[in-house]
Amino acid sequence: MPKAEFGDKIMPFGDHLEELRSRLLFAIMGLLPILGVSLYFGKVILGFLVEPVYKALLSGNQAPNLQVTNPFEVFSAYMKVSIVLSILVGAPWIVYQLWRFVAPGLYAHERRFAYLLAPLSAVLTFLSAVFLYYVMLPTILFFFVQFNASMPGMIVTTAAPAPEIVFPIVPVLAADPPEPALGAMWYNQSLHQLRVCAVVSGSERAIVGTWMAGATLISQQYRVADSVSLVLNLALALAIAFQMPVVVLLLGWAGIVTTDMLTKYRRHAVLICAVLGAVLTPADPLSMMLLAVPLYLLYELGVFLLRVLPAKRVAGEHNTGDADPFAKPDDE
Repeated sequence: MPKAEFGDKIMPFGDHLEELRSRLLFAIMGLLPILGVSLYFGKVILGFLVEPVYKALLSGNQAPNLQVTNPFEVFSAYMKVSIVLSILVGAPWIVYQLWRFVAPGLYAHERRFAYLLAPLSAVLTFLSAVFLYYVMLPTILFFFVQFNASMPGMIVTTAAPAPEIVFPIVPVLAADPPEPALGAMWYNQSLHQLRVCAVVSGSERAIVGTWMAGATLISQQYRVADSVSLVLNLALALAIAFQMPVVVLLLGWAGIVTTDMLTKYRRHAVLICAVLGAVLTPADPLSMMLLAVPLYLLYELGVFLLRVLPAKRVAGEHNTGDADPFAKPDDE
C-alpha cells in the first residue's frame, strides 16, 4: 500500500481516545431506550426464566412456588434480568460502535475475517441460549428435583380413629371450578394446592390456597434469586463455550493449528470438552455430558469450517503461495 494511503489512516493518540470516548458514549446512549423497554417487560422475562424451575417442581410432585427471603430479592432479580436483557438486545449496537472504532485501521482483507466471524458468533450465541432453555435446563432440573424427591421420607404411623369421628370429603379436581361458591373448598391436583374461595378484601372474593407436601424430609423450595442466577450463569457459560468454532477458526487462520493437527488430536479434544463440561456446569454427570457432547460437535464444526474456509480464501487470495494473509503489505 502506498504511504500516502496508509498515512491517511494514521490518527494521533489523543484523537484515538476521543474517538473511543465518543463510541462508548454512543453505545451507552443506544442502550437507554432498550433498558426502558426491558424494564417494561422485565416481569414477563423474569417469569419466563423461572418457568423451567416451576415445571421441574411440578413434574416432581413438588409445590411449584419459589421462595423470597428478603423484601428486595424479587426487585433485585427483576433489575438484574432487565439489565442483562438490555445488554443482550443492544449487543449488535455495541459491536457496531466498536467496529466503527477499529474498522478504519484495518485493511480490506482483514475486514473480511470480521464479516465472517461476527455473524457466526451471534448465531452460536443464539443457539446456546436455545439449547440451554429447551434442552439443558429442563433435563438437569428434572434430574435434581427427582433425585431430591427420592430421598427417604418421614416415618408415618397409623392408628384407628374414634368411631364418632367423621372425615370431611374434599373434591379432587384437575383445575379450579369456574365460579365456586363462597367457602367452597377443593384440592387442585395440577397445582398441589388445597384451595378455598374466600373474602380477602371488603366483599371481594378471591381463591386462596396452601401448598401441600408429602411426608418427605426435604422440602424443595428454591429462591427466586438463586434460580435467576443459575439460569444467567449457565447462559453465560454456554455462550462462551459455544464459541468453539470461532476459536478453532482463529487459531487456524493465525497458523497456530492446522486441520491435520486438529484431526490427529481428536482424543485430546474429547478430553478437553469433558473438562469444560465439568467446569462450566454443576459437575453432575448428566449436565457434564449435556455440554461435553455439543462442545465436541462444535469442535468438529470448527474443523470443517477451517477446511472449507482457509485464511487465503477468506482474505481473497487465489494464489497458492505461502504469503501470510495477516501480514501488512510493504510500504512503497
